[in-house]
Amino acid sequence: MRMGRMFGPWLVAFALWAGGLPARPALAQANFDRPGGDYASVPVLSGDPADCALACERDRRCRSWTFAYPSNTAAGAVCWLKSSVPPRAQDNCCVSGVRGAGVAEPRTRGIESAIDRFGGDYRHFQLNAADGEDACKAACTADKQCRAWTYARPGYAGREAQCFLKKEIKPPRRKAGFISGVVR
Repeated sequence: MRMGRMFGPWLVAFALWAGGLPARPALAQANFDRPGGDYASVPVLSGDPADCALACERDRRCRSWTFAYPSNTAAGAVCWLKSSVPPRAQDNCCVSGVRGAGVAEPRTRGIESAIDRFGGDYRHFQLNAADGEDACKAACTADKQCRAWTYARPGYAGREAQCFLKKEIKPPRRKAGFISGVVR
């Protein structure tokens, strides 16, 4: 009984302290799909996953969402609104989140997600979408003239995936569907 009297005030103090901490918002997961639970699909003309998250916020029925990157320029990006929160499955096709989640692009050393370094190109070529940004980065690393690179997903700079090798390091600009990096 005596132990309960001593422990009680500490428990109350901890609860008040924890309640005063700012809540961290849930973040969307890049490279994940949430298959199932779809009740609507909307084209995303901007090609930006943040617009899909916003569409979910504005629809009361929406509990989660999946943004699907375009497979080519004809298909376009699509936002799938969901009435439930299906389990996530790893897939590079998509960005998924739950209602209230913002979009956070992955931060990996040497990789700048949703960034275009426009200009300074001396060479560009098509890639297999399956090879992805790793093949573009490898091409730049292997070329002594290359200082930076930008990879465009299929449907963002043409029907196929594109790799742009750059002789100059240009300032980064936010642009959905693009991934960049600096190597030298």
